[in-house]
Amino acid sequence: MPPSRPSRPPPAALLLAPILVVLATPLLGGHRSAGAQSEAQSGAEAEGQDEAEQTYLADCASCHGAEGGGTNRGPTLVGVGKASTYYYLSTGRMPIDEPNADIKRADPPYSPELVEALVDYVDGFGGGGPDLPHLSPEEAGLGKGGRVYRAQCASCHTTAGGGGALLRQEAPPVYHATPAEAAAAIRVGPGTMPAFGEAALTDEELNDVVAYVEYLSSPQDRGGQPLWHLGPLIEGLVGWVVGLGLLVLLALWIGKPT
Repeated sequence: MPPSRPSRPPPAALLLAPILVVLATPLLGGHRSAGAQSEAQSGAEAEGQDEAEQTYLADCASCHGAEGGGTNRGPTLVGVGKASTYYYLSTGRMPIDEPNADIKRADPPYSPELVEALVDYVDGFGGGGPDLPHLSPEEAGLGKGGRVYRAQCASCHTTAGGGGALLRQEAPPVYHATPAEAAAAIRVGPGTMPAFGEAALTDEELNDVVAYVEYLSSPQDRGGQPLWHLGPLIEGLVGWVVGLGLLVLLALWIGKPT
Protein backbone atom coordinates (compact mmCIF):
# COMPACT_ATOMS: atom_id res chain seq x y z
CA MET A 1 0.00 0.00 0.00
CA PRO A 2 1.62 3.25 -1.06
CA PRO A 3 2.13 5.89 1.59
CA SER A 4 -0.59 8.49 1.72
CA ARG A 5 0.37 11.92 0.51
CA PRO A 6 0.01 14.78 2.94
CA SER A 7 -3.08 16.88 2.18
CA ARG A 8 -2.29 20.26 0.66
CA PRO A 9 -4.12 23.34 1.81
CA PRO A 10 -6.51 24.65 -0.83
CA PRO A 11 -5.19 27.51 -2.92
CA ALA A 12 -5.90 30.99 -1.62
CA ALA A 13 -7.97 31.72 -4.69
CA LEU A 14 -10.40 28.95 -3.75
CA LEU A 15 -10.77 30.34 -0.25
CA LEU A 16 -11.39 33.85 -1.52
CA ALA A 17 -13.77 32.81 -4.30
CA PRO A 18 -16.96 32.80 -2.14
CA ILE A 19 -16.05 36.19 -0.69
CA LEU A 20 -15.41 37.64 -4.14
CA VAL A 21 -18.74 36.30 -5.36
CA VAL A 22 -20.58 37.89 -2.45
CA LEU A 23 -18.82 41.22 -2.98
CA ALA A 24 -19.28 41.21 -6.73
CA THR A 25 -22.98 40.35 -6.70
CA PRO A 26 -24.19 43.85 -5.68
CA LEU A 27 -21.76 45.46 -8.11
CA LEU A 28 -23.01 43.33 -10.98
CA GLY A 29 -26.56 44.01 -9.90
CA GLY A 30 -25.77 47.72 -9.80
CA HIS A 31 -24.36 47.58 -13.31
CA ARG A 32 -27.46 45.75 -14.47
CA SER A 33 -29.70 48.28 -12.70
CA ALA A 34 -27.80 51.22 -14.18
CA GLY A 35 -27.97 49.61 -17.60
CA ALA A 36 -31.68 48.96 -17.23
CA GLN A 37 -32.23 52.53 -16.04
CA SER A 38 -30.25 53.89 -18.97
CA GLU A 39 -32.25 51.74 -21.39
CA ALA A 40 -35.51 52.91 -19.81
CA GLN A 41 -34.44 56.55 -20.06
CA SER A 42 -33.44 56.10 -23.69
CA GLY A 43 -36.75 54.40 -24.37
CA ALA A 44 -38.64 57.27 -22.72
CA GLU A 45 -36.71 59.83 -24.79
CA ALA A 46 -37.40 57.90 -27.98
CA GLU A 47 -41.07 57.66 -27.06
CA GLY A 48 -41.15 61.41 -26.40
CA GLN A 49 -39.54 62.10 -29.76
CA ASP A 50 -42.06 59.85 -31.49
CA GLU A 51 -44.94 61.61 -29.73
CA ALA A 52 -43.49 65.01 -30.66
CA GLU A 53 -43.16 63.97 -34.31
CA GLN A 54 -46.70 62.61 -34.43
CA THR A 55 -48.07 65.73 -32.73
CA TYR A 56 -46.19 68.05 -35.06
CA LEU A 57 -47.35 66.22 -38.18
CA ALA A 58 -50.93 66.20 -36.93
CA ASP A 59 -51.21 69.76 -35.57
CA CYS A 60 -48.47 71.87 -37.17
CA ALA A 61 -47.33 70.46 -40.50
CA SER A 62 -50.42 71.60 -42.42
CA CYS A 63 -49.30 75.22 -41.97
CA HIS A 64 -45.55 75.02 -41.36
CA GLY A 65 -44.69 72.07 -43.58
CA ALA A 66 -43.63 68.54 -42.69
CA GLU A 67 -40.01 69.66 -42.34
CA GLY A 68 -40.73 73.16 -41.00
CA GLY A 69 -40.07 74.95 -44.27
CA GLY A 70 -43.36 76.84 -44.19
CA THR A 71 -46.31 76.97 -46.61
CA ASN A 72 -48.72 79.57 -47.91
CA ARG A 73 -50.63 79.02 -44.67
CA GLY A 74 -47.78 79.59 -42.23
CA PRO A 75 -44.15 80.81 -41.95
CA THR A 76 -41.02 78.70 -41.82
CA LEU A 77 -39.80 77.34 -38.51
CA VAL A 78 -36.25 76.80 -39.68
CA GLY A 79 -33.90 78.92 -37.60
CA VAL A 80 -36.54 80.43 -35.29
CA GLY A 81 -34.78 79.14 -32.18
CA LYS A 82 -36.00 77.29 -29.12
CA ALA A 83 -37.20 80.43 -27.31
CA SER A 84 -39.73 81.24 -30.03
CA THR A 85 -41.19 77.73 -30.22
CA TYR A 86 -41.37 77.51 -26.44
CA TYR A 87 -43.11 80.87 -26.11
CA TYR A 88 -45.87 80.15 -28.61
CA LEU A 89 -46.52 76.60 -27.37
CA SER A 90 -46.31 77.22 -23.62
CA THR A 91 -48.67 80.21 -23.79
CA GLY A 92 -51.21 78.35 -25.93
CA ARG A 93 -50.82 80.79 -28.80
CA MET A 94 -50.06 77.84 -31.07
CA PRO A 95 -51.47 75.79 -32.64
CA ILE A 96 -54.36 77.81 -34.04
CA ASP A 97 -57.45 76.51 -35.83
CA GLU A 98 -57.18 78.74 -38.88
CA PRO A 99 -54.22 80.61 -40.44
CA ASN A 100 -55.94 83.99 -39.99
CA ALA A 101 -57.15 83.34 -36.44
CA ASP A 102 -56.18 85.77 -33.69
CA ILE A 103 -53.06 84.68 -31.85
CA LYS A 104 -53.93 85.12 -28.19
CA ARG A 105 -52.92 83.55 -24.94
CA ALA A 106 -54.87 80.40 -24.08
CA ASP A 107 -54.51 77.23 -22.07
CA PRO A 108 -51.79 75.16 -23.76
CA PRO A 109 -53.14 71.91 -25.22
CA TYR A 110 -49.91 70.05 -24.51
CA SER A 111 -48.22 68.93 -21.32
CA PRO A 112 -44.95 70.62 -20.30
CA GLU A 113 -43.08 67.44 -21.23
CA LEU A 114 -44.60 67.38 -24.71
CA VAL A 115 -43.89 71.10 -25.15
CA GLU A 116 -40.24 70.45 -24.32
CA ALA A 117 -40.13 67.55 -26.79
CA LEU A 118 -41.76 69.68 -29.51
CA VAL A 119 -39.24 72.46 -28.90
CA ASP A 120 -36.39 70.00 -29.46
CA TYR A 121 -38.12 68.50 -32.48
CA VAL A 122 -38.64 71.86 -34.19
CA ASP A 123 -35.09 72.90 -33.35
CA GLY A 124 -33.99 69.86 -35.32
CA PHE A 125 -35.17 71.60 -38.50
CA GLY A 126 -32.28 74.05 -38.08
CA GLY A 127 -31.22 76.28 -35.23
CA GLY A 128 -29.93 79.81 -35.24
CA GLY A 129 -32.57 81.80 -33.38
CA PRO A 130 -32.59 82.79 -29.69
CA ASP A 131 -32.12 79.91 -27.30
CA LEU A 132 -34.06 79.54 -24.05
CA PRO A 133 -32.53 82.06 -21.60
CA HIS A 134 -30.98 80.77 -18.41
CA LEU A 135 -32.47 82.53 -15.39
CA SER A 136 -31.07 82.84 -11.86
CA PRO A 137 -33.86 84.23 -9.65
CA GLU A 138 -31.64 84.20 -6.56
CA GLU A 139 -29.25 86.64 -8.26
CA ALA A 140 -31.91 89.01 -9.63
CA GLY A 141 -32.09 92.64 -8.53
CA LEU A 142 -35.71 93.74 -8.22
CA GLY A 143 -34.91 97.45 -8.12
CA LYS A 144 -32.70 97.27 -11.21
CA GLY A 145 -35.33 95.20 -12.97
CA GLY A 146 -37.96 97.82 -12.19
CA ARG A 147 -35.84 100.55 -13.74
CA VAL A 148 -35.32 98.52 -16.91
CA TYR A 149 -39.01 97.64 -17.10
CA ARG A 150 -40.14 101.26 -16.76
CA ALA A 151 -37.64 102.36 -19.40
CA GLN A 152 -38.20 99.59 -21.95
CA CYS A 153 -41.56 97.93 -21.30
CA ALA A 154 -43.98 100.25 -19.49
CA SER A 155 -44.79 102.33 -22.58
CA CYS A 156 -46.71 99.36 -24.00
CA HIS A 157 -47.50 97.11 -21.04
CA THR A 158 -48.13 100.07 -18.63
CA THR A 159 -46.26 100.73 -15.43
CA ALA A 160 -48.37 98.26 -13.48
CA GLY A 161 -48.18 95.57 -16.17
CA GLY A 162 -51.84 95.66 -17.18
CA GLY A 163 -51.15 95.94 -20.91
CA GLY A 164 -53.35 97.60 -23.50
CA ALA A 165 -51.26 100.72 -24.00
CA LEU A 166 -51.41 100.56 -27.79
CA LEU A 167 -54.28 101.70 -29.99
CA ARG A 168 -55.65 98.22 -30.67
CA GLN A 169 -54.90 96.91 -27.20
CA GLU A 170 -52.22 94.63 -28.67
CA ALA A 171 -49.86 94.72 -25.71
CA PRO A 172 -51.06 91.96 -23.36
CA PRO A 173 -50.85 92.09 -19.58
CA VAL A 174 -47.74 90.53 -18.10
CA TYR A 175 -49.43 89.06 -15.04
CA HIS A 176 -49.94 85.57 -16.47
CA ALA A 177 -46.44 85.10 -17.90
CA THR A 178 -44.11 82.67 -16.16
CA PRO A 179 -40.47 83.75 -15.80
CA ALA A 180 -39.46 81.46 -18.68
CA GLU A 181 -42.23 82.85 -20.91
CA ALA A 182 -41.35 86.45 -20.09
CA ALA A 183 -37.66 85.83 -20.82
CA ALA A 184 -38.47 84.10 -24.10
CA ALA A 185 -40.79 86.93 -25.19
CA ILE A 186 -38.13 89.55 -24.46
CA ARG A 187 -35.55 87.74 -26.57
CA VAL A 188 -37.94 86.78 -29.39
CA GLY A 189 -40.17 89.86 -29.69
CA PRO A 190 -43.45 88.16 -30.66
CA GLY A 191 -45.96 90.04 -32.80
CA THR A 192 -45.36 93.78 -32.81
CA MET A 193 -43.10 93.63 -29.76
CA PRO A 194 -39.44 94.45 -30.51
CA ALA A 195 -36.85 91.77 -29.81
CA PHE A 196 -34.26 92.62 -27.18
CA GLY A 197 -31.02 90.82 -27.98
CA GLU A 198 -28.00 90.70 -25.71
CA ALA A 199 -26.73 93.96 -27.21
CA ALA A 200 -29.88 95.76 -26.04
CA LEU A 201 -30.40 93.83 -22.81
CA THR A 202 -27.65 91.83 -21.15
CA ASP A 203 -28.35 88.47 -19.54
CA GLU A 204 -28.04 90.14 -16.13
CA GLU A 205 -30.56 92.84 -17.06
CA LEU A 206 -32.87 90.21 -18.51
CA ASN A 207 -32.68 88.28 -15.26
CA ASP A 208 -33.56 91.44 -13.31
CA VAL A 209 -36.49 92.54 -15.46
CA VAL A 210 -38.00 89.03 -15.48
CA ALA A 211 -37.93 89.03 -11.69
CA TYR A 212 -39.71 92.40 -11.70
CA VAL A 213 -42.35 91.12 -14.15
CA GLU A 214 -42.99 88.22 -11.78
CA TYR A 215 -43.27 90.72 -8.91
CA LEU A 216 -45.96 92.67 -10.80
CA SER A 217 -48.31 89.68 -10.62
CA SER A 218 -48.54 90.11 -6.83
CA PRO A 219 -47.00 93.48 -5.85
CA GLN A 220 -46.82 94.85 -2.34
CA ASP A 221 -49.33 97.70 -2.18
CA ARG A 222 -47.67 99.75 0.54
CA GLY A 223 -49.51 102.95 -0.36
CA GLY A 224 -52.98 101.64 0.47
CA GLN A 225 -55.65 100.28 -1.84
CA PRO A 226 -54.34 98.80 -5.11
CA LEU A 227 -57.15 100.33 -7.24
CA TRP A 228 -56.87 97.47 -9.73
CA HIS A 229 -53.20 98.34 -10.30
CA LEU A 230 -54.06 100.81 -13.02
CA GLY A 231 -50.95 102.84 -12.38
CA PRO A 232 -50.02 106.06 -10.53
CA LEU A 233 -51.87 108.41 -12.90
CA ILE A 234 -55.24 106.73 -12.39
CA GLU A 235 -54.62 106.24 -8.70
CA GLY A 236 -53.78 109.94 -8.31
CA LEU A 237 -56.84 110.94 -10.31
CA VAL A 238 -59.09 108.82 -8.11
CA GLY A 239 -57.50 110.37 -5.05
CA TRP A 240 -58.16 113.89 -6.33
CA VAL A 241 -61.75 113.14 -7.32
CA VAL A 242 -62.57 111.47 -4.02
CA GLY A 243 -60.75 114.16 -2.04
CA LEU A 244 -62.39 117.06 -3.88
CA GLY A 245 -65.76 115.36 -3.62
CA LEU A 246 -65.42 115.09 0.12
CA LEU A 247 -64.32 118.74 0.37
CA VAL A 248 -67.36 119.89 -1.65
CA LEU A 249 -69.70 117.87 0.55
CA LEU A 250 -68.02 119.28 3.63
CA ALA A 251 -68.36 122.84 2.32
CA LEU A 252 -72.04 122.30 1.52
CA TRP A 253 -72.64 120.87 4.97
CA ILE A 254 -70.85 123.79 6.69
CA GLY A 255 -72.62 126.42 4.60
CA LYS A 256 -76.07 124.87 5.03
CA PRO A 257 -78.31 127.31 6.90
CA THR A 258 -79.60 126.13 10.24
